[in-house]
Amino acid sequence: MPQCRPARTRGRRGGVRAALVGLLSCAVLLGTAGPALAVPPPPVNPSDGEIAGAQAAQEAAAAEVGRLAAEVAAAESELERLGVQAEAAGTAYLAAEEALLQAQAAADQAAADLQAATDAVDAAIDRIAGFARDSYVNDPTLATAAALLDSAGPGELVQRAALLDYVADTQVDVLEEFEVARVRQANAESAARATRDAAAAAEQQAADAKAAADAQVAAQQTAVAAAEANKATLDQQLQAAQIHLLELQGARDAYQEWQRQKAEEEAAAAAAAAQAAEEAAAEAAADRAAASSGTRTAAASEVSGSGYVKPTSGRTSSCFGARWGVLHGGVDIAAPIGTPIYAATSGVVVRHGPATGFGLAIYIRGDDGAVTVYGHVNAEYVGTGERVVAGEPIAEVGNRGQSTGPHLHFEVHPSGALHGGQVDPVPWLRARGVSISGC
Repeated sequence: MPQCRPARTRGRRGGVRAALVGLLSCAVLLGTAGPALAVPPPPVNPSDGEIAGAQAAQEAAAAEVGRLAAEVAAAESELERLGVQAEAAGTAYLAAEEALLQAQAAADQAAADLQAATDAVDAAIDRIAGFARDSYVNDPTLATAAALLDSAGPGELVQRAALLDYVADTQVDVLEEFEVARVRQANAESAARATRDAAAAAEQQAADAKAAADAQVAAQQTAVAAAEANKATLDQQLQAAQIHLLELQGARDAYQEWQRQKAEEEAAAAAAAAQAAEEAAAEAAADRAAASSGTRTAAASEVSGSGYVKPTSGRTSSCFGARWGVLHGGVDIAAPIGTPIYAATSGVVVRHGPATGFGLAIYIRGDDGAVTVYGHVNAEYVGTGERVVAGEPIAEVGNRGQSTGPHLHFEVHPSGALHGGQVDPVPWLRARGVSISGC
């Protein structure tokens, strides 16, 4: 873009206003005034695809977590059912074990009863055998009739007859009792054996059922633990997906807010630029009128009584303070490219030329020891070591370096450091009789 640069001679105050009039007229024609914020790059704006993908991942993880939660609930329910069955199987085993003990006791009792009956039979047999042995010893040929006929009298006859009846009855009873005892013995042995076998079989069956139930419970416990572990893993994945989605949504919100603020700033800057152009045109017209009448001579006439001057004319577009987490260490004054920049105070130029971020900058150490900095200049009119006075043109407004529109970035370092110790220039100048509006 073509630029208008006024031809001026340092130290000739009378031609400054005339040059300024031409410069402002050119700037109005070019319409180059614009926003003047040196801002960092915009925040990251996640794409719709990234956000949609994150939402889909979160929904998929949530669905999988829900599915596994249902599996865990079902597995725990099955574990509860198997636990009840295992408890019942254990109770059945204890009952079978008790039944076996009872059957063994019954078998022992049957054996005892059989032994008692056998002993009774043996005793009866012994009595018969003793009676027969005695009869044989006394009279081996004794018959029933002979025993009766050999009686000494009626009394002895009656006694012998009774004894013979007793022996006959006893022999028959003993033999019958012996046969009954043998049958009872066989039945008792069979019943006892059957009872023991049945009880042992029931106990074994109950033991097998208990072992199977315990195995099922153990297997189900393993299944529940595995399902819970899978769910815990998916819970972590779901949490990570939720965090990622929130991060993307937060980044999108931050970007949209940045866009909104940027649009507002650009709109305000455009309005201010239009107003500045109008003011510059009016001032140029006034300067032309003053130049023709010879009533005004140079910018130096506007120096305050304390020896300080506003560094340039224009609209304040950004004030001193924090911006996006960093310090904006000066005040920005938006003006068309080529607008004169004046030394804010008398002093010596200690540095000029390329400067990181500023494109071109001039550093002046004033007579009061403070360093004033003029950044983003388009052209420089002074060199290092030169002495300047307050209100003397030293450069022109530009748009170099990290700048979004033509403006002067003006800093004050009261400590005398070139690159640190910045203070707010507005109250600093106000205390010295110079006003900068807008902050």
